[in-house]
Amino acid sequence: MTNKINEEELNTKLVTDEEPVVPRSHSEKEQMLNRLKRIEGQVRGLQKMIEDDRYCVDVLVQISAVNAALDKVGYSMMERHAKMCVTESVKQGNGEEYMDELMKVIRQFTK
Repeated sequence: MTNKINEEELNTKLVTDEEPVVPRSHSEKEQMLNRLKRIEGQVRGLQKMIEDDRYCVDVLVQISAVNAALDKVGYSMMERHAKMCVTESVKQGNGEEYMDELMKVIRQFTK
């Protein structure tokens, strides 16, 4: 699965590009960074598999695992955003624009 982002989507101004409405806790950041570091290790492993001319199916299985791991990180971030940032924005009276933004991101993420 590839998440292609066209130029228009890259230039779309989000409600806020600076920081989350509800800042991430230290443990949330740590958990997310640890997941990304594991994915980074998987990608390095893929590079080595290519260098070592490993069997195509083995490489494809690992690519699938990396994609699944990235999807998991993305869905986790999206869930947190919906439960924390969007919910808080609704309470503050800015819910509609944050909900629209969330829907755009969901459409982009699920392409």
